[in-house]
Amino acid sequence: MCTRVVWPDAAGAVLVGRNMDYHRDTGTNLWSLPRGIDRRDGVGGSLSWTSKFGSVVAGAFDMMTVDGMNEAGLSGHILWLAESDYGTHDPTRPALSMAVWMQYFLDNFATVAEAAAWIEQTEVQVVPLGDPATGEVPAVHLALDDATGDSAIVEYIDGKVTVWHDRSYHVMTNSPTYDKQLELLREIDGFGGDRPLPGTTQAADRFARAAYYVGRLPEPKSQVEAVAGMFSVIRNAAQPFRIPDPDKPNASQTIWQTVGDLTNKRYVFASTTRPNVLWVDLAGLDFGEGASARKLDLLGDTALEGGLGGNVTDRFTETDPLHFLELPAAQ
Repeated sequence: MCTRVVWPDAAGAVLVGRNMDYHRDTGTNLWSLPRGIDRRDGVGGSLSWTSKFGSVVAGAFDMMTVDGMNEAGLSGHILWLAESDYGTHDPTRPALSMAVWMQYFLDNFATVAEAAAWIEQTEVQVVPLGDPATGEVPAVHLALDDATGDSAIVEYIDGKVTVWHDRSYHVMTNSPTYDKQLELLREIDGFGGDRPLPGTTQAADRFARAAYYVGRLPEPKSQVEAVAGMFSVIRNAAQPFRIPDPDKPNASQTIWQTVGDLTNKRYVFASTTRPNVLWVDLAGLDFGEGASARKLDLLGDTALEGGLGGNVTDRFTETDPLHFLELPAAQ
């Protein structure tokens, strides 16, 4: 469920693409969140902050952020990892609710290196929260990338955090854990092994295909060609609509896709059920301290009825800031 790919040398620009694969609609809207918003950790602890950077983010159910980028060119992506184990919440340690986890980094850091150093210094905990509607508790890991081409994958296994930080970590999917994904990749022809490039929707196979094709993209002559090139790679790793297998009731399909130009600060969004491509230019948004949060309602967008498409930077409407899901005691 989900694929993320970094293209660090797209004719001088850094691009990142991701597929959101999920077994039901995530109620996703886009949000413009300015500097100067006061936030808290969502778990009743002492960690609170004021956002230093404005960001454009894709939400899930309007209660957490799962993808997006900030005005400095740092980008974040939440993906599923079944092996995730965050340990028992220790109220004496720094912690973040899963809902605000990614947003913390977009609010506070300009680069992957800064974010990775903070994680390793604090050993911050992540506290999972159940979906109020279904009770489902997500198991996820986090990818971070930035306009310098740097990359990191953050995973919690057996209650311990590991930061896989290296510019060569261009691809991330799901299970198994990242170290094992790298081992599996070395079995593929072109990466040290002799296995042919696989074609299933399994996470390891999507990992191999994304790594193979992003390393073979032609140099783009324009930003449009660069975005199209990235879409071609993530579409190859996308999952079609299908009736779930009886033994896999939560089998996922790709419900939306994003491409972020981290150099030129453009965020492109494409729904697979409302097939218009739309984009936001961060330079055209007001991220100034004191500016209002703004929301782009995607749930009413119907492409066949002339819905949203193209440049939608000026289509966001003023709203209250996104309210992140919190533990009941923290509210």
